[in-house]
Amino acid sequence: MSTTSISVRMDSETKKEGEALFKELGLNMSTAINMFVKQAVRENRIPFTVGDPRPNAESLEAIRDREQFLASGKKPRFSKAEELFEDLGI
Repeated sequence: MSTTSISVRMDSETKKEGEALFKELGLNMSTAINMFVKQAVRENRIPFTVGDPRPNAESLEAIRDREQFLASGKKPRFSKAEELFEDLGI
C-alpha cells in the first residue's frame, strides 16, 4: 500500500508533550496519528468521548450544596443505600 504525507498544525507545547508521551509508549508522532486515524476508520467515529470536562450548572449547584452541608459540620448517615440515593436526588 502506498503512503502519503499530511501536515498537522498544533501548538508547540502540545507537540512536545505528545512526543514525550508517545516515546514512553515506544511510538513516534507519525505512528500515534496513524493509530488514531485507523481506529477512527475502524469504528466509524472518533475513538474517544469528546466532551467538556467541566461540570454543568446543575452539577455545580449540587457540588456547592454538598460543600455547604459538609462545612456546616453535619455528617450524613444512612442505614440503607436507598436513603443515600434519595438524599442525592437519584
